[in-house]
Amino acid sequence: MDKKVLVVDDEPSIVKLVQFNLEKEGYQVAVAGDGDAALTKVREEQPDLLVLDLMLPKVDGLEVCRQVRRENRHLPILMLTAKTEEFDKVLGLELGADDYMTKPFSPRELTARVKAIFRRMEAVRETTDPQPNRKLKVGDLVIDAEGYEVRRQGKTVDLTPKEFELLIYLANHRGKVLSRDQLLNAVWDYDYIGDTRIVDVHVSHLREKVEEDSRNPVYIKTVRGIGYKFEGPKEG
Repeated sequence: MDKKVLVVDDEPSIVKLVQFNLEKEGYQVAVAGDGDAALTKVREEQPDLLVLDLMLPKVDGLEVCRQVRRENRHLPILMLTAKTEEFDKVLGLELGADDYMTKPFSPRELTARVKAIFRRMEAVRETTDPQPNRKLKVGDLVIDAEGYEVRRQGKTVDLTPKEFELLIYLANHRGKVLSRDQLLNAVWDYDYIGDTRIVDVHVSHLREKVEEDSRNPVYIKTVRGIGYKFEGPKEG
C-alpha cells in the first residue's frame, strides 16, 4: 500500500498514536504540529489524505482547510474536533472537509474511517458506469468517473472528493428516492448514528455548483421528510 496520510495535530500523544496505527495498516504517514507546518507539508508531501485537527496553533484548522481546498480540490480531508457543537462540524464541512470525527476517538475507529475514504474513492473510479469508457450525461451535466471530472455546459465544475462521490451515487440512482441514512451508508461507507446533517451540507454545496438556480434545483430534488432524488431537466 503506497497511500500517504498527513496527520496534523498539536498534541504529540495523539499524533504518535494515530501514526502508529496507520503505519501498522501499511500507510505512509507524515505529521505536522501546527497550521503553518500543515500547509507546507501538504505542498511538499502531496498526501493522499489529510487528517486535520480543528484547534491548531498559528493557523487554525478551519483556515488550513480553506486554503488547502482552494489549492487542491481532490485531496480528501478528515477533520478532527474536540468540540461537540453542531456549528463547528458544519463550518468545517462548509469550508471543504469531506468528513469529521469528534474527540475522543479510538485509533481503530480513525483507521476504519481512513480505509473507508480510500475504499470509496476507489469504488467510484471502478463502478460508476457499467462501461468504464462511457461518460454519464444528464441534461447539461457530464460526469466522467475515470477522469474524476464533472462538466456543466462544457465548463469544469470544481467538486471536492465527497461531493463528487455523492453526485455519482445520486446520478446512478436517477429517479429513485434515497433517504439520508441510505446516502450515509453508501457514500460515507459507515453509520453516523442518525447524524445526517453532513448529507444536507454536501447536497447544498452540490446544488450551488451544478444547478442553474440552487433554490429551484433541476437535478437534485428534496423529497420532504425522506431525503433526495436525482432527476434530469424536463424535456421541452
